[in-house]
Amino acid sequence: MRRYSSSTEPAPAATPGGARRDWQTIRSLLPYLADYKWRVALALSCLLGAKLANLGVPIVMKHIVDGLASMRQLTALGRAEHEPAIVLAGGMGMLVIAYALVRLSTSLFTELREILFSKVTESAVRQIALKVFRHLHSLSLRFHLDRQTGGMSRDIERGTRGISQLISYSLYSILPTLVEVALVLGFFIVKYEAYYALVAFAALVIYIVFTVKVTEWRTHFRRTMNELDSRANARAIDSLLNYETVKYFGNEEWEARRYDENLKRYRAAAIRSQNSLSLLNFGQQAIIGTGLVFILWRATQGVMAGRLTLGDLVLVNTFMLQLYIPLNFLGVIYRELKQSLTDMDRMFTLLGAAREVPDAPGAPPLAIRGGEVRFERVRFGYERSRVILQDVSFSIAAGTTTAVVGPSGSGKSTLARLLFRFYDLDREAGGAITIDGQDIRDVTQDSLRASIGIVPQDTVLFNDTIYYNIAYGRPEATREQVIAAARAAHIHDFIEGLPKGYDTPVGERGLKLSGGEKQRVAIARTLLKDPPILIFDEATSALDSHSERAIQQELDQIARGRTTLVIAHRLSTVVHAEQIIVMDHGRIVERGTHAELLDAGGAFAQMWALQQRAASRERVHGEGV
Repeated sequence: MRRYSSSTEPAPAATPGGARRDWQTIRSLLPYLADYKWRVALALSCLLGAKLANLGVPIVMKHIVDGLASMRQLTALGRAEHEPAIVLAGGMGMLVIAYALVRLSTSLFTELREILFSKVTESAVRQIALKVFRHLHSLSLRFHLDRQTGGMSRDIERGTRGISQLISYSLYSILPTLVEVALVLGFFIVKYEAYYALVAFAALVIYIVFTVKVTEWRTHFRRTMNELDSRANARAIDSLLNYETVKYFGNEEWEARRYDENLKRYRAAAIRSQNSLSLLNFGQQAIIGTGLVFILWRATQGVMAGRLTLGDLVLVNTFMLQLYIPLNFLGVIYRELKQSLTDMDRMFTLLGAAREVPDAPGAPPLAIRGGEVRFERVRFGYERSRVILQDVSFSIAAGTTTAVVGPSGSGKSTLARLLFRFYDLDREAGGAITIDGQDIRDVTQDSLRASIGIVPQDTVLFNDTIYYNIAYGRPEATREQVIAAARAAHIHDFIEGLPKGYDTPVGERGLKLSGGEKQRVAIARTLLKDPPILIFDEATSALDSHSERAIQQELDQIARGRTTLVIAHRLSTVVHAEQIIVMDHGRIVERGTHAELLDAGGAFAQMWALQQRAASRERVHGEGV
């Protein structure tokens, strides 16, 4: 079943620079083939051998036909028993054997070519797909927030398929046809008159020019359809992932109407595409038919005049069929080749996307000596027009816990994203973040993130088993270490109570688990990683009060001796922090210990009083129930 997008934005039409982009795409592919240059050379040798053998097929057939005509003449004269006829019959047998061997050689060389080149194609696809995958993981969070994952995955899928098709079409269709055209035209000039070569060449040129022009004209139809397909796939994935939301708001009919709009738009594009394809096919056949008429008429005149034999007529006709049959298919190949280049261009565009957060050349790994974290006059905004953090400065002494509290939108979670280098601060006006005196922009991202563990507020799990998701914190960990982390996160008993235990699938994004269960898995995953710096971003927000107290005690134990940044909404979870920072509208408005902030009677004290009253009402309500 096709899926279509509701977007009305058309795909870009072919531009005058399209050919240049095609050659750029091909040049981008060549380095991946250079590693197998000897295989490529052997494959091309087999290609030439196959075409030479294929050229011999009509030549042998010509001699067979001429031989049969001679035997027919001898029979008509009553001399079939004479020695010339016997010799001729023996020669016919040898020609038949030669015909079979030449045909077999064509097949042999063709299959050898495919055997030699299959490794080249698959290796190139693997290397490029892996490089794109790694590059996408190296791009900033901003890039992924601006893209739709479904559409991007389709671009990669079609791009890798386009590589296989490009190599296959080039080596197995286009290049063999060009080699065969050169051999046949040369044979016509040497063996017969130049007229045959000129007519065949003229027909070929007209055919190719017509195919290219019409295909270029109709390329934008295919690009539009591909754009609709990519966007539709992204929308479809997004809709399916939000299945519950669709149900909550009863918007099934709304989704159906949007889908029907896409069907109508795609139908119109498909009809235009098919009409243009019919025009292309008819024009190709007209050109081929005209060329055949001129050549066969000349050959027939030659036979009638005695200049050519019946074998020559068969030879000329067979050569033309051998040229035009694959050439007719070449029209389809060219269209698919253009599509493959377009798909590859989209994938190489992803590969060429600049890294917003690159490692500095020769950047050293982060050296953790104690784990002191400092935010120095940090100024940051996801957009230039909207500043999130304004002149934020504080330090977290090595081995201590600092809590950041404040209303939603005050910039608390942004601190964690900056510490992980999902975004980089502007070096001139953005301030700096250091760990043990090292600016995190000057060290490698891998070493930085290996030193930090996080329990996020919104835990998203892989669609795999519970064991896999916990072990993801340190994939090389033993099963005993994974189970120990689960015990520390107070989720082991729950897992053991499941029918499949640790092998239980968690579903898409972990939706088979409750919010509290997912958060415990996240805690276990971070415990398994065992980093020197910890970030708890609302780590217990999805837990009930009883579970929260149990987990909080464990988190306090884990945080001892580690540098810990706690981002919290519930102030009761940060009472024991050595430093509490209160933020509002991207600025620090208060800082101190729990007792100091209560005595100050400022924003923290007001928040504390509100939460205490809310907690009292909950307890009273619970006792009443």
